[in-house]
Amino acid sequence: MPKPFASQLLHAFSTFAIGGPQTRFAAIANHFGRRYRHAIVAMDGNYACRERLEPGLDIDFPLGGLIKSSAVGNISFIRRFLRQTSPDLLVTYNWGAIDFAMANTLNPVRPRPLIRHIHAEDGFGPQETDRQLVRRVMIRRLYLRRSTVVVPSQTLRRIATEVWRLDPARILYIANGVARSSASTPCGQVEATPHGRPCVGTVAALRPEKNLGRLLRAFRRVADKIEATLVVVGDGPDRPYLERLSGQLGLEQSVQFLGHVEQPQKLYPTFDIFALSSDTEQMPITVLEAMAAGLPIVAPDVGDIGLVVARSLASPASRCEAAPPDRQRQPAKSVPGLQSGSDVSGLSAPFRSGEPRRVTLLCPPEPAKMTFNHRSTDCRT
Repeated sequence: MPKPFASQLLHAFSTFAIGGPQTRFAAIANHFGRRYRHAIVAMDGNYACRERLEPGLDIDFPLGGLIKSSAVGNISFIRRFLRQTSPDLLVTYNWGAIDFAMANTLNPVRPRPLIRHIHAEDGFGPQETDRQLVRRVMIRRLYLRRSTVVVPSQTLRRIATEVWRLDPARILYIANGVARSSASTPCGQVEATPHGRPCVGTVAALRPEKNLGRLLRAFRRVADKIEATLVVVGDGPDRPYLERLSGQLGLEQSVQFLGHVEQPQKLYPTFDIFALSSDTEQMPITVLEAMAAGLPIVAPDVGDIGLVVARSLASPASRCEAAPPDRQRQPAKSVPGLQSGSDVSGLSAPFRSGEPRRVTLLCPPEPAKMTFNHRSTDCRT
């Protein structure tokens, strides 16, 4: 018998620039090879993450982009596009691609989707950092209720069922993951730091919700106490602002902005600590990659980070507290100036947004968790 054609999957992204959902898709597509045919649409016409796709995959990029501000026109166009291409499965990613979900089900009261639909929700942009927008909640509730919704965190699963009121049977929780060997080979893109000088690293898109200004202000406090280096890996619209802020804080000689790096996981062995400063996350792949490299993690307790990294072993405090003696183990790395009991309040103080947030310091293989309780003073002008 002749071999049947591979199923055709249409993937709709707000952007196919390099980011968490795009990188995850590339890894999955590379794993399955030509077992599936893929068509990728980026609403903004940015297809930078195609460099992560292996040669030989059956992948098409049928559209250059769509006008995000023209929702009605987009939905009509997308509806015709779906009829013409007739894929076996439509996969949409996050709120930025919701036009495809709406075009697939024009009448949410009596939904008859054109195509089987999976919606992957990874988190929220700066508009929904602190609260869900009513309009978006209602659209998700109406247009996703006949779809399978995939979420990477328990926090998102709760929001999907309790806030969006989707059927729990249609919510599929699939945690993010990385190969433990993914950060085992160092690369030489980080400038050599003086002997004994700790290196704090972060990997993030330089966007408002990642709040790298918070990290720079936190690092300024650390730099007042010990000599250290901060390495920022990633690019984005906030880079000019962050470079100016670095200069205003007097950190030009201590902060390296590396920009886009094709394989950032190879930089983790050059770090002593991995720091995350986002206002909103769910289960960030960068934290998993840093853990795979055996790095201590400093991050706000947002999304599922508090579940992924460690259970709390300390009460809110402004100083680092060691784990109980029977739980102490040798850290994976000895970080000068940050041994157990060291004052790291400089790292914690700017890590907050509105309600108190918990900051985690993890030293594998036996984690110790420190918590901090502060109010926000990190404001942008």
